[in-house]
Amino acid sequence: MDFNNIIGHERIIGNLKKAIEKEQISHCYLFEGEESLGKKKVALTFAKTLLCKEQGLEPCNRCNSCLKFNNWNHPDLKLIEPEKGLIKKRVIDDLIKDINIAPFESKRRIIIIDDSHEMRMEGQNALLKTLEEPPSYINIILITSNSNNLIPTILSRCQIIKFCPVENSKIVQLLRKEYDKTLEEASFIADFTKGSIGKSIMLSQSDDFFKKREEIIEIIQSIINGDKIKIFNSIDFFLKNKEDYEEILDIILYWFRDIIIYQQVEDSDLIINKDKISILSNQSYLNIDRINDIIDNIVETKQNIDRNVNYQLAMETMLLGMQEV
Repeated sequence: MDFNNIIGHERIIGNLKKAIEKEQISHCYLFEGEESLGKKKVALTFAKTLLCKEQGLEPCNRCNSCLKFNNWNHPDLKLIEPEKGLIKKRVIDDLIKDINIAPFESKRRIIIIDDSHEMRMEGQNALLKTLEEPPSYINIILITSNSNNLIPTILSRCQIIKFCPVENSKIVQLLRKEYDKTLEEASFIADFTKGSIGKSIMLSQSDDFFKKREEIIEIIQSIINGDKIKIFNSIDFFLKNKEDYEEILDIILYWFRDIIIYQQVEDSDLIINKDKISILSNQSYLNIDRINDIIDNIVETKQNIDRNVNYQLAMETMLLGMQEV
C-alpha cells in the first residue's frame, strides 16, 4: 500500500506530501466526500507514511513499521469503524483513555475514525474535548460522507479536505486493465457510479450486475409497451433483489434520463447506456412530459422506501405509474 496504488486525488496527495515535507501535519483532519471515493485508502496510506521509520514522503514498505502496518498489527495505529451503522459512545470513551498513552514504537499515534458521522451526539461531544487539546504525538483523521451529521465545533477543529469523484477516464482505464472489462462495460460502470472508484470496482467484480441490468431493461420495454401482466410477473425480480433497490432504481432512473438526452441532444457522449443506443432510439417516441413524470415517480419511490414504506407496494405503484402517466 502506497500513494502510487491510489487512483486519482493527485492534488490531495500532493498537499499531504507537502505537509509531511514541511513538518506541518495537522492534529486533526476531516476527509470529506461521497462514499467509496478512496478517502479511507488515502487516510491509511498517509498514516502508514507518517509511521514509516524512513520518514519520507512515501512509505518505504520495507521497515518494521510498514510491515506491521501491512499486517494490521501496528501498535500506534487505531482504526475505528461503525458496528451495525453506529459508533457507540463507549468506543469513544475507550479511545479517549487510550489517547493519553504515549506511542509504543513511533513518534506518533494515529487514529482513523471511518464513517465518523455515525458517532452519536454524546460521543461527538466527548471526542471534542480531545480535539481541543490533543497530545502532541496524536494525529486524528475523521472520514465522512455526511459532514452535516457532525457538530460544528468538531468541524471547526479539523483541517477539512474535500474529495471529488475520480475522472471517468481513469476508472475506465483501471477497469479495462485490471478487471478485463470491455470499453462499453467500463464506460457504463464509470458513468453509473459517478466517479466512485470503490463502487466501480465492486460492480466490476459482480457477476450479477449486468444480468440484472438486462432484465430491468426488458421489464421497462414491456411496461412501456403496455404489458400490465409483466408488472406483476416481474415483482419477484424486485423482491429477490430488495437489498439492491437503490442500484436497481438508479438503473431505471438513468435509462429514462438517457431517453431525454437522446431526444433533446442526440449526443452519445452524454448517454450512460451507450451500448443500448438502438433500444433507446426505439423508445425516443415517448412524450417528454411523460418521461419527466416517470423520473419524478422513481425519485419519490426511492424516498418512500428510505422512509420504510412497504417495499412491494412502492415498487408496484411505481411500475403501474409508468403506464399511466
